[in-house]
Amino acid sequence: VDTLPELPSDPGDRNRTSPLAFTGNRFEFRAVGSSQSIAGPMVAINTILAESLDHIATELEASIGSGLDFNDAVQQLLQAIITEHGSVVFNGDGYSDDWQVEAERRGLPNLRSTVHALPELDTDLTRELFSTYGVLNARELASRYEVYLEQYTLSIAVEARSLHEVASTIVLPAAVRYQSELAANVNQVRAAGIDPETTALAAVSSAVKSLSEAMAALGEELGHGDDDPGGQSSYDEAARAADRLLPAMQVLRSAADELENLVADDLWPLPTYQEMLFIL
Repeated sequence: VDTLPELPSDPGDRNRTSPLAFTGNRFEFRAVGSSQSIAGPMVAINTILAESLDHIATELEASIGSGLDFNDAVQQLLQAIITEHGSVVFNGDGYSDDWQVEAERRGLPNLRSTVHALPELDTDLTRELFSTYGVLNARELASRYEVYLEQYTLSIAVEARSLHEVASTIVLPAAVRYQSELAANVNQVRAAGIDPETTALAAVSSAVKSLSEAMAALGEELGHGDDDPGGQSSYDEAARAADRLLPAMQVLRSAADELENLVADDLWPLPTYQEMLFIL
């Protein structure tokens, strides 16, 4: 065409709640971790875009070749694309449960974790896409799939062991020390003939018990990880990290958070949320 029509567009984000927001004329990555890279997602997005433009060009050439006016061909093609793919557009809160319900209602895949998402690299459709445009052959794609799984499994294992060590050597000793102070205070008050207040001691003792149980559960899961997997696939190991280690870590973290709100500040050895968020 000689000239392009004026196409007004909103310069703002269509959905600021998306970790990969489409902002009118571009995709924008949000809150990428310092150890992460957007190179892989960019390769995927650019390849998908190339395939989409190839499809559009092929359809337009076929329509125009059959005698259809260019503008009419564009209009028909856009209508067909929206009809077939419009269900992926969601302008609500992508972090809310509304999206989970809506995605299921629309029949869309909703891959909510790394372990659920990575197997999409190991499908015939993905292999065909990347090989067709000469980006990655099947062997190169398979190698990346294995590396991503291994990195995920290793990262979770390192985090789990670090959490267990911090809980064992830092959090638990501080909590037990405070528990001992409270118990000594209760005994001293009772010896003075006064009915002691035991609410704080009971709360701390309950939280210490929860922490100890959570540490034991996580330690058991880590012990299973030391066993010979004996033929387990990389995906099986990653799935175990997601389904077994992460939940155990969350339980331990919750117990430690509870103790942070109970143990005296002068005995708590780690920076608290209050100190990190509100104290400069």
